[in-house]
Amino acid sequence: MTRTAGIDCGTNSIRLLVADVRDGRLTDVVREMRVVRLGQGVDRTGRLAPEALERTRAALADYAATIRDTGAERVRMVATSATRDAANRDDFTAMVQRELGVAPEVITGAEEAQLSFTGAASALDFATGPVLVADIGGGSTELVRGGPDEPLRAFSMDVGCVRMTERHLHDDPPTPTQVAATVRDLRSAIAQAREHVPLGPDATFVGVAGTVTTIAAIALGLPAYDPEAIHGATVTAARVAEVTERLLAMTSEQRAALPVMHPGRVDVIGGGALVLRTLMEEIGAETVTASEHDILDGIALSVA
Repeated sequence: MTRTAGIDCGTNSIRLLVADVRDGRLTDVVREMRVVRLGQGVDRTGRLAPEALERTRAALADYAATIRDTGAERVRMVATSATRDAANRDDFTAMVQRELGVAPEVITGAEEAQLSFTGAASALDFATGPVLVADIGGGSTELVRGGPDEPLRAFSMDVGCVRMTERHLHDDPPTPTQVAATVRDLRSAIAQAREHVPLGPDATFVGVAGTVTTIAAIALGLPAYDPEAIHGATVTAARVAEVTERLLAMTSEQRAALPVMHPGRVDVIGGGALVLRTLMEEIGAETVTASEHDILDGIALSVA
């Protein structure tokens, strides 16, 4: 058994998993998430904002203390879309080295997709054929497909809940024109992805990360966010469309009042829902299976 620590630093959130790994399976010791919005304004300015770096630094300081207290033997931190796109990412790297004692790995979209697939597959006991995993993040969406008789194929699309919200969804609630502009961007990105990854209804469609799990929680009518109830839950395309329309018609205050809504997702969940709904429409997926296991699990497994 090996105790490892994985940190996933995305555009919207930074997450920590300390886990015991044995025979390729994870047993959680600590799992935490903070919304720090590292990607604030990156799509517009091309730089990480000072206040976003400070929010991330504060979260990392707490995570470093948790890693020491739990006795994790190996640590890996991965940074994704916002950091890939930032001109001042060296400032971020230096800050992480000071707080955590290890350098962050700014990985490519393809590497991100493969880690997401590894993490999801570690807990997918229900899929027997090919699987298409969609990891909807803040700045990008990773698509990766694999199966018993086919190799992994992956593509990273530069569309995510934060990027789409900052680019198009400026009103509260957004206007039909803003929604239509978002969908046009999404369809263009999916068409490009189709050149690299087979996208069709023949694969089990699995969604990971906060957008999908939050939409699943709303679709299930949960009275509170419950990872055990969400993991493995299947939501139909029609229900995803209904939840998306509902979210896009709400004000920020109404979304915040939903019992399953994390405060850090209130302003970007509409953009994320549009990514999921459009993706399901374009690939012809009748259902999406929500997974609570994702790139964070893949990171922790990769250093075992």
